[in-house]
Amino acid sequence: MVAKSVCSPYSQVFISSNQYDSKILYKKRRKAMLKELDSFCVFSGIPMDPGSEEAYVQTWNKMIQEPAFMYLTGINQAGCYLLLDPKTNEEILFVPPKDPFKEFWIGKRLGYLEGDHDVARVTGINDVRPVDELMDTVIARAKKLPKGSYAYAYYFEKFKDDHNDRFKRQLLKALKGTGISLKSAAALHWQLRLPLEPERIKDAEVAQAVTNQAFRTVLSNLSSFKSERDLSLRLDYEMQRKSDGDLAFPTIAACGENACCLHYVKKDEPLKAGELLLLDFGIRIGSLHSDISRTIPVNGKFSPLQKLLYQIVLDAGFEYQKHVRPGVSLKEIGNVPWDYIMQELESRLVKGAKGSYKLLYDRRPHGVSHFIGEQIHEGEPGTRSLDTVLKPGMLISCEPGLYGEFKATIGGKTYREKIGIRIEDDLLITKNGFRNISVDIPKTVEEIEKLAK
Repeated sequence: MVAKSVCSPYSQVFISSNQYDSKILYKKRRKAMLKELDSFCVFSGIPMDPGSEEAYVQTWNKMIQEPAFMYLTGINQAGCYLLLDPKTNEEILFVPPKDPFKEFWIGKRLGYLEGDHDVARVTGINDVRPVDELMDTVIARAKKLPKGSYAYAYYFEKFKDDHNDRFKRQLLKALKGTGISLKSAAALHWQLRLPLEPERIKDAEVAQAVTNQAFRTVLSNLSSFKSERDLSLRLDYEMQRKSDGDLAFPTIAACGENACCLHYVKKDEPLKAGELLLLDFGIRIGSLHSDISRTIPVNGKFSPLQKLLYQIVLDAGFEYQKHVRPGVSLKEIGNVPWDYIMQELESRLVKGAKGSYKLLYDRRPHGVSHFIGEQIHEGEPGTRSLDTVLKPGMLISCEPGLYGEFKATIGGKTYREKIGIRIEDDLLITKNGFRNISVDIPKTVEEIEKLAK
């Protein structure tokens, strides 16, 4: 499946889809947020273009919007703000002034121009104002509230000095003397944002299809790649040429011992026959992502020790999935695969293959699941929302792994290897359990060995 491109001069500024009306989706989200609020609330986008605070890195920086602002507006542009007022049911978008000279350099941007309705047409937000009116608007609304009341902003109490915290301090300064305090809207926002709507589930499924095709293409050309970089560039190309977005994150391609570095970025070592190659990769469609890990043998065939360890990790994922359902939290079930892996290392490796192991961690190398949504690692900063009870529509990863030094005697031959294995799928929570939307992406020993050429 190939994602259709959105032909608009604002295509990277307003994230939209040809599969559904994006303006309606964002409007629906804002209406849901308004229903949760009992006072007006201000959401801040990223205040300045990435790199613009340093003169030597002002160009070629990719724009990454504040996910909460993106979720409600679809706007991927710095310097914008959204005010929602449940008392009047208003949505007000504040944008920088129109700057034709800047657009000459970097392309179309949403900007305020007296009498121009382009921003409203693109975003579906009819009340558009210049950004320099934001604080006056906040103060005027605060003065209409009874003394001792509060307004909302999106920020995290325990997460200091990010742009949301700095914006909170600006608001508190503006509200000084009004008798109005400030309250975080983060908890209200997250309960709406973590479950995906049908439109975004479709985006996630398209991302899976694109990722699946790309991985199969790489497997079918495995013998032609000479280095981690060769292979990862081909994988990136195959994903990006069939999508409407960018990579979900920089692809990890780690051969041999390099796979023992969880977020390996070096990617310049040769591929060596007999070693395993760990791949962690995904693509963005709209504002949703795929997040997949596969571990494959460079020469197309697993050694007996590799196969034994790989199967333990694969089975750990299946064991974990027995516990994935609505009504539980990721924290509750987070130790299931790690306890299983420890048990099976003793049973299959130590007792069954007269082997031994030395792990690079104490029982649990990383979390087995994270939410997937506007961010590839979705969830409230600092907690990753691990205490949140799973509900239908939520999308989570399932990624058990194993990293360390291993030894086994199989078929009369002794094998030794320092190895990293990770296998990751994406699970959509349903009414009665989950649906593995990555199920078509090859991951069994038999599938991989059959397809690897």
